Amino acid sequence: MKKSIIKALLVLSFLFSITLTKAQEITKYDYLEIIIIQKMNNSGKIKRIKVENQSSLEGKLVTIKEMEALKGTSSLLNYMNSYNWEFIDRKAITEINNPIWMSYLFRKKI
Repeated sequence: MKKSIIKALLVLSFLFSITLTKAQEITKYDYLEIIIIQKMNNSGKIKRIKVENQSSLEGKLVTIKEMEALKGTSSLLNYMNSYNWEFIDRKAITEINNPIWMSYLFRKKI
């Protein structure tokens, strides 16, 4: 009786330790930055989407050509979401009498 209880406890503790080590893994991500150049007014019309060649794009289904062909920020966000890229942050860079440069950051689990 004692041996079967000890065996059951050992098996349960082993299974419990496996789930703990799995839960403590660090999630790794690929990060991608996309630059959007907008006109300097409230309409938010995009002049251009610019994507530089980045190591996070290697071997992925998204392409620079497809991203740069998009016409709006919502279509860019929908496009990236369809390929499981998660939107993280947006930063604006402005100068007087120049277009607004918007930096969009995305990440994807590796």
